[in-house]
Amino acid sequence: MAYNAIQDNIYNYYLTAYTPKNAGKYDAHKRSELRGIYNSIIKLNKESPLYLLSNRREAGQFAMGLKENARELNMEIASLGGNLNSQELLERKAAYSSNEDLVTAKFIGDSSNSDFIKPINIEVQSLASNQVNLGNFLEDDSLVALPPDTYSFDIGINDMNYEFQFSIHEGETNRNILNRLARLIDGAGIGLGAEVIEGEENTSSLRIESDATGLKSGRNRIFSVSDDNTSKASGIVSYLGLDYVAREGSNARFTINGKTSEAHSNKFTLDKSYEVELHGISSEESGSAEIGLRVDYEALADNVTLLAGSYNSFLSAMDQFKTAQNSSAKLKGEMAGIASLYKENLLDIGLNVQDDGRIDVDRDALSGAIHSGDAENRFQVVKNFTQQIFRKTNQISLNPMKYVDKTVVAYKNPGHNFPAPYVSSNYTGMLFNYYC
Repeated sequence: MAYNAIQDNIYNYYLTAYTPKNAGKYDAHKRSELRGIYNSIIKLNKESPLYLLSNRREAGQFAMGLKENARELNMEIASLGGNLNSQELLERKAAYSSNEDLVTAKFIGDSSNSDFIKPINIEVQSLASNQVNLGNFLEDDSLVALPPDTYSFDIGINDMNYEFQFSIHEGETNRNILNRLARLIDGAGIGLGAEVIEGEENTSSLRIESDATGLKSGRNRIFSVSDDNTSKASGIVSYLGLDYVAREGSNARFTINGKTSEAHSNKFTLDKSYEVELHGISSEESGSAEIGLRVDYEALADNVTLLAGSYNSFLSAMDQFKTAQNSSAKLKGEMAGIASLYKENLLDIGLNVQDDGRIDVDRDALSGAIHSGDAENRFQVVKNFTQQIFRKTNQISLNPMKYVDKTVVAYKNPGHNFPAPYVSSNYTGMLFNYYC
């Protein structure tokens, strides 16, 4: 097979121009959803007339661009609501805490099931803490009371043992050794931090602190320091007091709806719905905190602005093809027609529909609508408008050839036609038309 290497690289052009799109979580589908798409294609092609494309190369560019732009807008709308089948595409829920000095929360669950998530009452008995080892306070300017040699010690953490080696030279002071060890441990990247802290009367000590909090089952230490079985000279652990635990690690203890529970960290998840972070301990004054869900109208302002921007971008993409594909004006008119149906109600919340279908956002008016007493009723128009656009982009993605300039050759015999699933090759075949 021969092909023109310059003119006939349309396949490679399509591949590089349209394919490299980042896949989102809504690009994954269940088997039943894919079966439904396939059946829809068969139904469309069963009634589709036979036609010829006026300009196959331009038609290919337009069809590919139209499908990808519709898909992008479709995915943007889906991400705003978090569920393709949701009837509340823009009604995101946010977690709240009645006592943020005690507990804060973030909603991480499925928004489609948010109506079934009940509020939680939490009381905090203790916070999770990390382990702190505090060494002996030694005079800074005094010489190290150990003979010059290569010393080593082991630190055990997270079921791993790490050996640290260093040398003590003739004439070195305690402060020099502490500074070197602090840099050695702090820069090892094993989940520990180390620093030299000042004491009284020109003394210093090495403080070692774990990044992690809490204790695993069957453990009484987060980390341990020893030189009992080290490969080099020992004695540095006892001399510096590195094995002294000044504060033991502990778990967070709290009650959820009266049921006692523990966590290794002050930040954890509850019921796969909330990401909770503890900040304080309950007292007579602070009491408990209620964690629940409510409509996040502040986030709604950003969502509405993002929706308008994505919608306008889709219309702008159609303008790029208006000279090559006259039918692009038809699609733009259909999109603008959907917006005009909700024009007055959209204007009431700060969304001004222009004559060409584009939407301008008045942030001040939008903010005022969000904080009004009947915000939920006023924003129903956004949900209705979004659902219409969402259905439209689904139709476009399913059959972009509907809006391509073409000449009808023959209509099928009504009632006596057959399913023709491969008629969709008018779309996919354009990729290979000049390639082979």
